[in-house]
Amino acid sequence: MTTNIGIMSFAHLHAESYAIALNAQLDACLSGIADIAADRAKVMGERYHARVFSDYASLLASDVQGVVITAENVRHRELVEMAAAAGKHILCEKPLATTPDDARKMVAACDSAGVQLMTAFPCRFSPAMQRIKKARDNGELGEVLAVRGTNRGSCPYGWFTDKSLSGGGALIDHTVHVTDLLRWLLGREVTEVYAETSNGMNHQNYEDVVFLTMEFEDGIFATLDSSWSRCKSYPTWGDVTLAVVGDKGVMNLDMFAQNLIHYSDRSGKTAWKHWGKNIDMEMMKAFVHTVKTGEKPPISGIDGLRAVEVVQAAYRSVEAGEPIKVEVSTI
Repeated sequence: MTTNIGIMSFAHLHAESYAIALNAQLDACLSGIADIAADRAKVMGERYHARVFSDYASLLASDVQGVVITAENVRHRELVEMAAAAGKHILCEKPLATTPDDARKMVAACDSAGVQLMTAFPCRFSPAMQRIKKARDNGELGEVLAVRGTNRGSCPYGWFTDKSLSGGGALIDHTVHVTDLLRWLLGREVTEVYAETSNGMNHQNYEDVVFLTMEFEDGIFATLDSSWSRCKSYPTWGDVTLAVVGDKGVMNLDMFAQNLIHYSDRSGKTAWKHWGKNIDMEMMKAFVHTVKTGEKPPISGIDGLRAVEVVQAAYRSVEAGEPIKVEVSTI
């Protein structure tokens, strides 16, 4: 039996990749689309052979069993609460919310409604990342001492640089991916963050250069460069790297290294055509399984909340000019 999934908004750059991943599955399809941008909804409906609904309420009243929310960051809470009230399982784009308070309320709304909330962190589905996780778990690395991470790219512009819609700049956009990977890899929470930012690339009112140091339980520390520091012709996203240092060895990851590079004079952009495993596809398979079975997703709303808590501590650190303790919510 086909599992019907809807998409609420195509505002986010990842939405089309998720639509393709849904329609490529044998037991699921993108059956409905709703978007406050009516013209965009019409185009996407035609492109992905999905019914277009006039508003979000109409989509949620249809036969969709789950929804993917890829709206602007500030709209996540409203749409998650709408979907939860309608009894739909949810995959929400990262960051889960722009504030920890909103993220907590989203988690609570889904718990109260008895629906599953999954956070869109596709990097966990990378085979290379899973290999490092396995090495950590079986003791190949020994005691992990430190990690150096990056998640750099070019500025996505549009609503991503409108803080009233995004909640911030590169810090909130790029920090959450690697923060989640580190929490998952280490099995530890971040306890303290020191962050520095600047607008040295585009000189606008959003941060595009970001560097963080994170301390974890048991004294493990990590550094992370999560800047929009690449030139305009560079791929918008894809520079996810880790160097994991243990007392028995070091493992290095370049998550998107398996690619063909396409230089396009027509678009003025460089594109990476990946030939390795499609991590968006793997994430969507996991979400469809959650929708079909009602089982807990492999990446929860709590995981999304924890990443937002680290982001909030990082912004506070920038303001204070000193390390800040991470306030971990009790759910």
